[in-house]
Amino acid sequence: MTRRAAERIVITGLGAVSPLGLGVEALWEGLLAARSGIRKLTAFDTREYGVHRGGVVPRFEAAEHMAPELVERAGRAAHYAIAATREALAQAGAESVDAPERVGVCLGTTSAEIEAIEAATLAAFAGEAPTTRAQTPAWQIPGFVAAAFGFSGPNALVPTACAAGNYAIGIGRDWLLDGRADLVVVGGVDPFSQTAFTGFHKLGSMAEDVPRPFSKDRGGMMVGEGAGVLVLETLEHARARGARPIAEVLGYGLSCDAHHMTAPHPEGRGAIDAMRRALADAGLSPEAVDYVSAHGTGTEANDRIETRAIREVFGDRPLPVSSIKSMLAHTMGAASALEAIACALAIRDGRLPPTANFVAPDPECALDCVPNASREAAIDVALSNAFAFGGNNAAVVLARVTP
Repeated sequence: MTRRAAERIVITGLGAVSPLGLGVEALWEGLLAARSGIRKLTAFDTREYGVHRGGVVPRFEAAEHMAPELVERAGRAAHYAIAATREALAQAGAESVDAPERVGVCLGTTSAEIEAIEAATLAAFAGEAPTTRAQTPAWQIPGFVAAAFGFSGPNALVPTACAAGNYAIGIGRDWLLDGRADLVVVGGVDPFSQTAFTGFHKLGSMAEDVPRPFSKDRGGMMVGEGAGVLVLETLEHARARGARPIAEVLGYGLSCDAHHMTAPHPEGRGAIDAMRRALADAGLSPEAVDYVSAHGTGTEANDRIETRAIREVFGDRPLPVSSIKSMLAHTMGAASALEAIACALAIRDGRLPPTANFVAPDPECALDCVPNASREAAIDVALSNAFAFGGNNAAVVLARVTP
């Protein structure tokens, strides 16, 4: 498929706040080294849970990334998003723009400002006046990002759980193709949540130590936090600014299992549909894909069903498939955005991030999951999967930028 430069959407900036540290380089170096960002939790008492670890951002001072009034007014989700956006804009060379009304912001989340909601709830139960109530509306997160940088273009929050980052990438791409914006900030964010931690514990889906995606005797997922942000624009706009594209967004696909609140369709129907729609949108056959970034949570059912879906779409060829949740834990609304960033960097550097903590093959997960160590590989096209609660599925196709 031949597309004009005005119809090609490229990534020109990346930003990350993750359990591996602040910044994209900390994320990427940690992933390639199979380093774990999962550590002991200290924010609340975990003695009643039997699980005491999570993917927590190691150090973050909001005042280092934004004006004092935003530190005070915004919640932690917005803080993370602003910090990641600042890094992405700097890489894109777009810290200042001539037409701020032509810059959009679309971010995904699972629980939004859940820390503020939890604090307000506890205060109410204690008979005290909540001090964080003003931070709780979810729509304020992309609004605060826009306010931090003076952007007044289209602005939206996508609450489709752990597929929300990929949804945001797709929506931002559509804004550009529809002429609604010249540049968009897209991605996903979630702070660590005791509510999510409790919920996954009640579901019996958390590992005790580390997640082991696709490995035999895997014990479950782990809860994490973070933010991932990408700057998108048309190739024509990037060239006019003198910006250097990192990768191209060729297409995306969405679907809904319409099956169960938390469980994926047992035959992987929604996952299959999302991947096939993404490939069709990109104008590619399955044979064109060189790497799949898996949803790869580490739970028994999710990994088995995702394997089934991948093999249904791509057949039995030896396609590398890995899960960075093995190192980050499940960062909820940030997950697919961070995974899209990893795909873009894998294309840029010719290296595959591994699936860490792999112990032994599972016959029901018969994939080349790049176990335990990164690998050199020529990657022209990568597909990133995100399959969320409520049956919300999203796949994004990224590619090397060609002339």
